[in-house]
Amino acid sequence: MPSVHGPRRARIAFSDSAAKQLENITSEAEIHALDRALVVISVDPDVGEPIPGDTAGPQLRQYADEVESVRVLYFVTALRTVVVVAYIEV
Repeated sequence: MPSVHGPRRARIAFSDSAAKQLENITSEAEIHALDRALVVISVDPDVGEPIPGDTAGPQLRQYADEVESVRVLYFVTALRTVVVVAYIEV
């Protein structure tokens, strides 16, 4: 029997600095744009481009939506169940 539900989504968590950025977003349009970007990332955490850097920690990735004018820097936990947002630009 096929599954009724779609693909499992990763949970979204915010770093302290990203949470502060989130508090400063007051426009409904910006909130909507960010929400759409976070849904895309939660469904497919590999959607963003890897950012070159140190290989000691988790791979930092960047997702940019040109239409919605949103940029999110994030990394994915080892079990791929949580996406940690490090930086938000709306």
